[in-house]
Amino acid sequence: MRRMVVACAAVAAMGFSSQAHAIGCVSGAVAGGVAGHYAHHHAVIGAIGGCIAGHHIAKERKLEKERQMQQAKAHHTTEPAGSTQ
Repeated sequence: MRRMVVACAAVAAMGFSSQAHAIGCVSGAVAGGVAGHYAHHHAVIGAIGGCIAGHHIAKERKLEKERQMQQAKAHHTTEPAGSTQ
């Protein structure tokens, strides 16, 4: 009974979050759920932790990609007009 309540609460909490914040959550939840299942049947806890970790990793990747784009844009705008580099 307790597992059912925890699972329902987790699903409800995910339902209230906006879709934009779900990037990386699904793949992290699947990996965490599988790992949690093999770690003494804690699949729900593993899925929640995996969702958090997956979202964090996806957010970091997105920020890094944006930084690289900004650096590339800044590099192209600072070159002199007649440069042969």
